[in-house]
Amino acid sequence: MKTLLLGVGLQGKAALHDLANSPTITQVIAADSNYEDLVSYAKSLKNEKVTPVKIDVRDKAQVIEQMKRVQAVIVLLPQQFRLDIARLAIENGIHFIETSYALPEYVQLGAQAEARNLTILPECGLDPGIDLVLAGRAIREFDEVHELHAYGTGVPEPEAANTPIKYKISWTFAGVLSAYQRPARMLKNGQVIDLTPSAMFDAANIHSVEMEGLGAMEAYYNGDAVKYIDILNIGETVKSTGRYSLRWPGHSAFWKKMVDLGFLKEEPIKVGQSKVSPRQFVHDLLTPQLQYQPNERDVAAIRIEVIGLKEGQRKRVIYQMTDRRDLETGLLAMQRTVGYSASIGAQMILNGQITKRGLLTPTRDVPSDIFISELEKRGIQIQRTESAA
Repeated sequence: MKTLLLGVGLQGKAALHDLANSPTITQVIAADSNYEDLVSYAKSLKNEKVTPVKIDVRDKAQVIEQMKRVQAVIVLLPQQFRLDIARLAIENGIHFIETSYALPEYVQLGAQAEARNLTILPECGLDPGIDLVLAGRAIREFDEVHELHAYGTGVPEPEAANTPIKYKISWTFAGVLSAYQRPARMLKNGQVIDLTPSAMFDAANIHSVEMEGLGAMEAYYNGDAVKYIDILNIGETVKSTGRYSLRWPGHSAFWKKMVDLGFLKEEPIKVGQSKVSPRQFVHDLLTPQLQYQPNERDVAAIRIEVIGLKEGQRKRVIYQMTDRRDLETGLLAMQRTVGYSASIGAQMILNGQITKRGLLTPTRDVPSDIFISELEKRGIQIQRTESAA
């Protein structure tokens, strides 16, 4: 089985590492515009299955040339390229896997893919990805779901949280800052509530969560939880649902001040004789200060909490996934959980463990037993607890 990997940055390196070490993958074409870095990493893997290729994804002819050599493409590129690559994948008869939220246009593309016996699998990373697989699994344990809460985090472990804001970069920092300007939507006591970026960090909207093995972390709303109500088929009974990011205590208070003071606005302001984007200034100032050292580890974690009824009894089920940096390979937990998940999803399609075609969602279309087993084979821990609610 042959796979094309487009984008070999942070998360792509982990996907490439996993694909190269898969006994069922016979060739991986790894393509990136940063060819020198790609070749250097490919050589470090010491694996003849890896073929590094320099590519400009804006050149359709180059992309098509590589697609004709494989059965699936994993896309770990900036978001503006996703739709064009998905269209090309369908046109060239290969499966399409990515880790970002599904685009509205994927619905129409899904029908085209199904007609050609192809699969489109978005949201197959960490968050979204592992969280959705675990949420779907947990919900299927209930007769009625009353609450669903999904938490995700990527932070330095306590020993490495030695910056003034107890945070370091394991994901695109531009994406992190952009998310801090994104409104949030949740369901609370049956009412849909929208939060502005500033309100998202208000103390009234923050709560503390005790994470197994990590301790107390603060949770703030992040993203749209309401759209998953119908996908998960819990609309008739659910009263509260939210998606949250977890950080070490104090994070929200700091970023609320930054948001309120305008430091994360994208529109340039005049500074002397130049125009500068406040967000870009924050990005460029902090990025070099928030890097992991080779001996420091990050933690990636997901917590899914579901409350509802099973055979007339009210209960709570919690799934928690935890991973830490592998100091031997150097891969951060965030790289592993995102890149490995994409690789696993692609391999499950190619191996016939995912047979559905068209547009898929990890909540119901990725067999959770197999997916969890594959994560655990890679040292990613998943725990389940149950209690009365």
